Amino acid sequence: MSLWRKLLYVVLGLVLTASVAATWLAPAGYARQYREATDAPPSRTHWLGTDELGRDRFARVLYGTRISLLLAPAAALLSTLIAAMIGGLAGYLGGAWARMAMAVTDLFLSLPWLFLLITARALMPLNVSPLVSVLVTFLLLGLLGWTAAARVLCASAATLRTSDFVRQARAAGLPGPRLFWVHIMPNLWPVLYAQFWISIPVFILSEANLGILGLGVAEPMPSWGSLLKELEGLVSVGEEPWKFVPLILLVVVVTSFQSLLSRQEEIAA
Repeated sequence: MSLWRKLLYVVLGLVLTASVAATWLAPAGYARQYREATDAPPSRTHWLGTDELGRDRFARVLYGTRISLLLAPAAALLSTLIAAMIGGLAGYLGGAWARMAMAVTDLFLSLPWLFLLITARALMPLNVSPLVSVLVTFLLLGLLGWTAAARVLCASAATLRTSDFVRQARAAGLPGPRLFWVHIMPNLWPVLYAQFWISIPVFILSEANLGILGLGVAEPMPSWGSLLKELEGLVSVGEEPWKFVPLILLVVVVTSFQSLLSRQEEIAA
């Protein structure tokens, strides 16, 4: 493992550890209001200052990072499983089943799924509880973000379907369902693994876009999207630079994921 990859893993590990330890690093929580210190600059008490409601920004960054880094993989897992069932089965069955599944996939791909996600989220009431908004946001990400992975898995399963070892298993009388689960799916694991990791930074950015539009995680629960929304009123970078910490974290995490994925693709090639 190269030094650069080790550094990326250390960065992601530190960010994840800090977010998981938010309860101990910021015991006051993300919703407590310090009314005597609203919109205050960084200090010993508030390392990143407070927002316009007097809430500690450091605590909100930690809790917002936790939400994005824990639930984006959950959404990626859901979308990968859906892609495996739709794309994998379509490639294995072939014929009319594959054409029908890929027609549905192409229909979803022809629509900008981020705008479809925005539409679905906008149709919901805005006054939902924070917990429900978190679950709904990442559930929608998982349910709508499977299409690109499904096409990749369909092509991979179709290639496996015509391979020699599958033909031998079929000639030996192995039933279709068992053939799919025993011979096709284990050979799709590398593709599933890659699609899972590719989806994580995509979903992190998608949630951030929803939060900036006010359609992500509901207040008072923080997320990277809602924290980035605070940058709207800034006139210059040097005005209040501590407000850029969520943006810097978002860029660092997404760039780290993309760099690690690129390195894995180079090694696989």
